[in-house]
Amino acid sequence: MLLPPKVAHGVADGTVTLAFRRWRKQDVVVGSEFRTVSGVVRVDEVAVVDPAAITDDEAVAAGWPDADRLRRQLDKVTDGETYRVVLSWAGPDPRVALRESADLTDDDVVAIDAKLERLDRASSHGPWTMATLDVIRRRPHTRAPDLAAEMGRERDPFKIDVRKLKNLGLTRSFDVGYEVSPRGVAYLEKTTRRLV
Repeated sequence: MLLPPKVAHGVADGTVTLAFRRWRKQDVVVGSEFRTVSGVVRVDEVAVVDPAAITDDEAVAAGWPDADRLRRQLDKVTDGETYRVVLSWAGPDPRVALRESADLTDDDVVAIDAKLERLDRASSHGPWTMATLDVIRRRPHTRAPDLAAEMGRERDPFKIDVRKLKNLGLTRSFDVGYEVSPRGVAYLEKTTRRLV
């Protein structure tokens, strides 16, 4: 479930506790958690509702000024049921602490090597992990389309691959571009893996 940054920050500070979505099939289950720009958000309840019954108070709790504007947004999707999702903040994104953790042991480096080698082997476009870390290291805060073009890749698959590196704590994202995290810098200094 995607939350706009403003809504995600609202969940983190407690001002947003609901989301309304129109789905053909329920997209989340109670107890599931997902990462947002403001940390981890948990799904506490999910129910099908009549959009006409949404109150102004519920709309405000979902980050909207009133129920009419929320319903207009929901009506942009013509198929499916309207779901009321109760949300709560489950804590900070664990990747934040991980990416700042730069005191790597030899065992940490071996474990990261193994994970990156698995990603390279599973790739349909060949080894990419070290080249991607290298281009981000050389060109921090550069737009993803520009980095992808330099590598001869399409933007969206490139961004998916960078997200895999972020999940390992090796990169961090910004409004424009990325940079290699402190953990990523420490890894690049210690690994014996090289560009292929």
